[in-house]
Amino acid sequence: MLSVNRISKSFAQGQVAALQDVSLSLKQGEIRAICGENGAGKSTLVKILMGIQRPDTGTIHVDGRPAEFLSPRDAQDAGFAQVAQELSIVPSLSVLDNIWLGSNRVPVFHRRREFRDKAQAALSRIGAGHIELDALAGDLSIGQCQMIEIARLLVGDARLLILDEPTATLSDTEIANIFAAIRALKAEGRSVIYITHRLGEVFSICDSVTVLRNGRHIVTMPVGDCDREHLIELMLGRSFEDMYRHQPNETFHEAALSVANLSVPGLVHDLSMTLPRGRLVCIAGQVGSGAHHVLRALAGLSIATGEVSVGGTPMRLNSAAVSRAHNIHFISEDRAAEGIFARMRVLDNVVATRLPLLGWFGLISRSRLRNAAKSLLAQVGVDKTRLDSEIGQLSGGNQQKVLFGRAMGQAPGILLMNEPTRGVDVGARADIYQMMRSFCDQGFGLVMTSTDLEEIVGVADIVITLYRGKFVRRYEGAAITMKDILADITHPPDQASPPAMAISGVTAS
Repeated sequence: MLSVNRISKSFAQGQVAALQDVSLSLKQGEIRAICGENGAGKSTLVKILMGIQRPDTGTIHVDGRPAEFLSPRDAQDAGFAQVAQELSIVPSLSVLDNIWLGSNRVPVFHRRREFRDKAQAALSRIGAGHIELDALAGDLSIGQCQMIEIARLLVGDARLLILDEPTATLSDTEIANIFAAIRALKAEGRSVIYITHRLGEVFSICDSVTVLRNGRHIVTMPVGDCDREHLIELMLGRSFEDMYRHQPNETFHEAALSVANLSVPGLVHDLSMTLPRGRLVCIAGQVGSGAHHVLRALAGLSIATGEVSVGGTPMRLNSAAVSRAHNIHFISEDRAAEGIFARMRVLDNVVATRLPLLGWFGLISRSRLRNAAKSLLAQVGVDKTRLDSEIGQLSGGNQQKVLFGRAMGQAPGILLMNEPTRGVDVGARADIYQMMRSFCDQGFGLVMTSTDLEEIVGVADIVITLYRGKFVRRYEGAAITMKDILADITHPPDQASPPAMAISGVTAS
């Protein structure tokens, strides 16, 4: 159905080779995973297939005939459609208008009822029929917005669907619905290119896998011919025995953060917890559990009530400025909307929260700015030659590293992270986990949320489980198991909260 022949693409006047002689083919009704570290060339390949970029050399054939995609409209006319890693939802438009946004199937004069019916059918097909078509997209959760993106592909009747991290923000039920829809589309003879950093999904949904590394095609093989460990080694080009290995930091014994009876109206109910310095606490819960809103409340981004103290000092809620004044740093799960300034330089992004420290009386020293930015990039492993590049040109993993860099060197503090490895490849994940441990060693207290249970078990020192906004249980160390966490977050709690326990000299609920 699709054949890509010796595609190459370079940037920066040929100095950066994103793709080098990449060839692959895809059959009708085949689900193909494309795996590789950030910077391996996955995004560039997808942009070429979608007509966003043109290759320097090489050809594309569709159904055996040469095809040239000079624009996204050409790709859409060929039946290609994409759900990008960063959502393309317009918050001020309705769900219905977002589903049909950009479609070449909507004439200037059309019957709106017909398009409502098709949109409703598409949502129902992926188990999201409860989403109101007239609701504003800006009022929906990021998981619901992801479902709208996928419904957009279905109404377009695409024959090749390119899904880039489609399940990163979805609950288990929503993921099951997406997988069911993908299998139904496969049965109809549609082809799928599936890009994910959750390698378990490769083996759950895909027929075959292509590995890219440093812009080159390494191998394409049936999924049944490899296992997770072998796939990781192919992606990294080296042995990768244990990406989660760590020792809890036991240097500090005081509380970085204490929370009592935190409530977010309709979302979180009377949550109490203590975060020790030098430790990483993960709040685990499905999409809609309220876990993300706990962190947003502590960052001053959600209206909340309760008592919070930072390093023993009481802190007023409901103000982002107050939270920042207490050295609380926040990394959003929506990197594009709430993390980076996409059209600004890497330099401007990494120093964005520390400008008062780099000047006098409102005047910024350009040399101090650049020196500080270079130092921060070195600490998070981002090439300093990208200092003047737009951050939107960086891979998702490098963008995320820049966001971590903003907090570097400001210990002791608190780092709040919602889905910190969303859209980040396995190699960059390992780097980010090491950065988390570095923050712990500096005396930071870290709180994170994640819908990836393997990640939770691998990185957390302490796990707090939530179900429908209520505390269920608390685990530490060897007591943290995937089985127990899964049981807590998928079923109503059957017992009252346990009594307070002493952890490393700190009493925690």
